[in-house]
Amino acid sequence: MQPPALVRIPIWRESRVALEHLALRRDPVLRGEGIPHGDSEPVMLVPGFLAGDRSLGTMAAWLTRIGYRPCRAEMRANVDCAARAAERLEVALERNHARFGRPVAIVGQSRGGALARLLAVRRPELVSGVVTLGSPLTDQLAVHPVVRAHVLGLGLLGTLGLPGVFSHGCLAGDCCAEAREQAAARFPTGAGFVSIYSKSDGIVDWRTCLDPDAEHVEVGASHIGMSGDADTYRAIAGALRSFRRTGRAARPLRRAA
Repeated sequence: MQPPALVRIPIWRESRVALEHLALRRDPVLRGEGIPHGDSEPVMLVPGFLAGDRSLGTMAAWLTRIGYRPCRAEMRANVDCAARAAERLEVALERNHARFGRPVAIVGQSRGGALARLLAVRRPELVSGVVTLGSPLTDQLAVHPVVRAHVLGLGLLGTLGLPGVFSHGCLAGDCCAEAREQAAARFPTGAGFVSIYSKSDGIVDWRTCLDPDAEHVEVGASHIGMSGDADTYRAIAGALRSFRRTGRAARPLRRAA
């Protein structure tokens, strides 16, 4: 039986995704107006569960428009076990760091944000900061029961041998033991860390986004729509600027009550 807090996750609010993307198209933030711009800093984008690089295409184009250099995570679908996914992402991180000759900021949506945090713990010298979007950082299974059923079903396929997919053993087995330890480790002090969350998130229990090591920014987006939400884009722009100035959030952001 799921805890009551998870049962009350408003999954029906995810139906507003199309309206959120339409509102972004009309918002001046998409044109880069009224927000700080970058100075050619690299930003690696890590997609959410089941999604691939193309899901963050609008964000990548926006980052280019405002002066950053977006880098792909080279993921077709974010469904592999955390250990294997982190290894491949680390290779991509090293390559982007070498290519641009400077620390890389990472923006990750949902599960992609949890992997971004893990990367910063593994290789803090390569990371300027991490921004997570609706990421369940303190409990990755704190999701709506319908979504959790899909996660467990996909894990069964991995357990039965489907390649490139996590298995049930990843939750407690030896294969991902190190990754689980790194996911729970303290975030490195030399990098910035901003967690963007929404109390109307229809997939993730928003409380699990409140990592104690992060600055917290609340927006009003749906979970899936967070990567196409105007206020989220403003928060990302502010976070990236703060990473450039100090290597960590330059001023207190809005914290959850």
